Amino acid sequence: MRIGMMIGEGGSLGGTLDALVAQVQGAESDGLHTAWFPNIFGIDAMTLATVAGRVTSRIELGTAVVPTYPRHPMAMAQQALSTQVACGNRFALGIGLSHQVVIESMFGMSFAKPYSHMKEYLAVLAPLIRDGSVSFRGDAFRVTGNLKVEGAKPCSILLAALAPKMLGLAGSVGDGTITWMTGPKTLREHTVPRINEAASQAGRPAPRVVAGLPIAITSDVAGAKAIAGQFFQIYGVLPSYRAMLDREGVEGPADVALAGDEDTVAGQIAALGKIGVTDFLAAPFPVGKDPGASLDRTMKLLSRLARS
Repeated sequence: MRIGMMIGEGGSLGGTLDALVAQVQGAESDGLHTAWFPNIFGIDAMTLATVAGRVTSRIELGTAVVPTYPRHPMAMAQQALSTQVACGNRFALGIGLSHQVVIESMFGMSFAKPYSHMKEYLAVLAPLIRDGSVSFRGDAFRVTGNLKVEGAKPCSILLAALAPKMLGLAGSVGDGTITWMTGPKTLREHTVPRINEAASQAGRPAPRVVAGLPIAITSDVAGAKAIAGQFFQIYGVLPSYRAMLDREGVEGPADVALAGDEDTVAGQIAALGKIGVTDFLAAPFPVGKDPGASLDRTMKLLSRLARS
């Protein structure tokens, strides 16, 4: 199982562009396999990946995730392939619908048919990234065009897929899924079997399952859980994540956060690999009277697991 971490909004300590790039360099030095960048209301994730790709040499860089609605699929493909070549072909494109409150209330766009939107979006995006050309006529998109970014190999396309139909798309058309706030029971009983079945039926390779969860190494588990409940509380009310928490049978984000000493958390991460998670996406959060020490312990554990 690959070990990676979230860098940017909602994951690590965040910071300026230079600070975020330094975190990526640190993750690479620590032996981590992947670094993932959220695309929320701060720095653009693909821009960050492009800059980080110029000063790293090994670590895979991915978006977790870029919303589809604000970017035409041809523009998304063009930027993704440009980022791919800037990263030395170490880029993974993670995309997602975002949320109704964002798309309708902030962007002023319709969120009426999210599955249909994503299905058509992929019908344009995937051929452009994989073959360099597309001719598609749908209800929302009618696109004929070509792309050629010299030196860029096709990057993987991962979907923020939680519900059954979206997992079907992630397996049958995409290269896998990126989950967030999805606990081990739900991953085992819902996510992994559904996406694997979809990929198998479509004759696609075995999909990646990138599971993102908050993590803190600490001796104060109760305190860490309380902090996680506050730090990540928004994810307990957004409908798509709320559905996963309900499926898990837990009250909120604090209940799926990984917290404890090194052996406890290492065991929790190993258990994810046994149920079919291919990539663990750590979202470290600071806890305790000395949050820097806790973050340092968390990074040392991730480094040890990545190197083992």
